[in-house]
Amino acid sequence: MDKIKLITLITVLAMASSGLVSCGQGNGKDTSKAEKDTASSAAENTADSEALPDGGETSPAAGDLARSGEVRDISAMELVGEMKTGWNLGNSLDATGAPGNASEVNWGNPKTTKEMIDSVYNKGFDVIRIPVTWGGHVGDGPDYKIDDEWIARVQEVVNYAYDDGAYVIINSHHEEDWRIPDNEHIDAVDEKTAAIWKQVAERFKDYGDHLIFEGLNEPRVKGSPQEWNGGTEEGRRCVDRLNKTFLDTVRATGGNNEKRLLLMTTYASSSMSNVIKDTAIPEDDHIGFSIHAYTPYAFTYNANADWELFHWDDSHDGELVSLMTNLKENYLDKGIPVIITEYGAVNKDNNDEDRAKWVSSYIEYAELLGGIPCVWWDNGYYSSGNELFGIFDRNTCTWFTDTVTDAIIENAK
Repeated sequence: MDKIKLITLITVLAMASSGLVSCGQGNGKDTSKAEKDTASSAAENTADSEALPDGGETSPAAGDLARSGEVRDISAMELVGEMKTGWNLGNSLDATGAPGNASEVNWGNPKTTKEMIDSVYNKGFDVIRIPVTWGGHVGDGPDYKIDDEWIARVQEVVNYAYDDGAYVIINSHHEEDWRIPDNEHIDAVDEKTAAIWKQVAERFKDYGDHLIFEGLNEPRVKGSPQEWNGGTEEGRRCVDRLNKTFLDTVRATGGNNEKRLLLMTTYASSSMSNVIKDTAIPEDDHIGFSIHAYTPYAFTYNANADWELFHWDDSHDGELVSLMTNLKENYLDKGIPVIITEYGAVNKDNNDEDRAKWVSSYIEYAELLGGIPCVWWDNGYYSSGNELFGIFDRNTCTWFTDTVTDAIIENAK
């Protein structure tokens, strides 16, 4: 760390305490299985994808998809401490707007293959988050049965990463149309949340501790004035209730789920200090918190405002230190691990050099202030599309930008 960053870190910490496809070198783990599987992945994908009359595809039999593993008797902090850096398979299994399994490709990304996941893992990303939208693939209540083909497809993709040895996170994404955390809807939402997670937990019950469940993704009242500003007290209490329902539902399925790492979250997965402080931490020895932090927003998004940042220098490092210090004081110091399951900065006129500087600082402070793994949000869009967070080209299994990607890998410890 250079002198300027060190001074920034010391200064902000003092203030807080007073007021408070590349298939080359892998990630240091044994990748021999990934290398062997890559050679046969095309044949496997063909065998697993026989055409149906309606243009869909069959899924592998449940028995062929089954996996098992050990959930070690270690703390949640120790487990998360093993993780380095992560990548999101965004806008694929979380995509919506098409019937059945066709939704996976409805937002412009190709069908996920084992070759894709192997390429990401072998680059050095040892945490792979697989966002999943379940709501469009379930039947009516009270059972809310998940479509057999859909859960099989999710499991197939999970296995790509799990078999490589990655830490895999699956969640419940883009559910805002029905998962409305207010008093008017909470009883029905709670029932549906429990029904979905009971089925998912049973399906993945025997997997080892490299599989992690994340109960809620950005739970919020969509379109409300407080949507991205911490919500209301009513909304935060409803999110507390859903966190607890998720926890109790998964634990009740027994087996490896009794000690599996489960990720709670805040209202809208916010990193705002007032939201974090007003979010209940359930009593459980094997939980952590999932936080999203696109910090600072002026640099990470196209804000279309005069205060937008296009270049990165050390003058804004204090915002990153404040973020990580807040997470440390409210979670890590209490023995609760944190995974930043979404972060990233959009491509602004090919400013990859500036994004590399930013991500180097981001990861550096996340490591220094508690060893917080960060999972890049990749939606597959680099030069065109909505929100250009893409760094991996899923069509060619190569990297859109080695500049940004190498900065992530080199700074992750």
